[in-house]
Amino acid sequence: MAGLAASGSNPDVDLLYDINGLAKDSPHWFDRVMEFVGEYGLLVAMVLLVVWCWWSLRRRGGADVASSMAAVVWAPLAAALAVLVNVPIRGFVERPRPFRAHQGLEVLVSGKNDYSFVSDHATITMALGVGLFVANRKLGLVGIGLALLEGFCRVYMGVHYPTDVVGGFALGTAVALLLSPVAMALLTPLLSAVGRSSLGGWLLRSRSGAALDAVIPGARSEASGAAERDLAA
Repeated sequence: MAGLAASGSNPDVDLLYDINGLAKDSPHWFDRVMEFVGEYGLLVAMVLLVVWCWWSLRRRGGADVASSMAAVVWAPLAAALAVLVNVPIRGFVERPRPFRAHQGLEVLVSGKNDYSFVSDHATITMALGVGLFVANRKLGLVGIGLALLEGFCRVYMGVHYPTDVVGGFALGTAVALLLSPVAMALLTPLLSAVGRSSLGGWLLRSRSGAALDAVIPGARSEASGAAERDLAA
């Protein structure tokens, strides 16, 4: 695999130079912004998106809250599992970082001494985005968009080839989607049981939602159905 990066005529390498070349032509402050966004910012944004999705589902409540929350819980679990799967992949492929094989790259972050294929950042963000899509289509699309931006940033920073990013997207998507049915089958009854406890009730339902159910029986389920129709639209 490392040999794929050996030739400058390789489209993967050409695209690397094209995207990373933008860093050379950009102001210093913009490169620093891209460094922060690509290394930390988008990961934090994805975590906040997951929390936002959880909070929205908690406020909405409804009879199906356990299955919806199971999808939210699966998103970070899928990301963690995808990173674990990537460990043997990196060790098997042993692809050096692009700046070790090619001269003239603008490397925005130092200390990247491990292997390049596949990108952990691309894997994590795409797994989170696809996992969120299972729970909430609108927020999931936002998450997938952030994952695509993360992939661009990793190449812009000079620490990954484009195919490292594409491989990360594929790995994150595969884990989040292919294992989703099994994860939902296991997590939904677990969260249903947790929801019957006092702490679990707080995690799955807001007080306003519980109060609405108590005052107007069936109102919360109707609101839940309307929210689902909005999401489907």
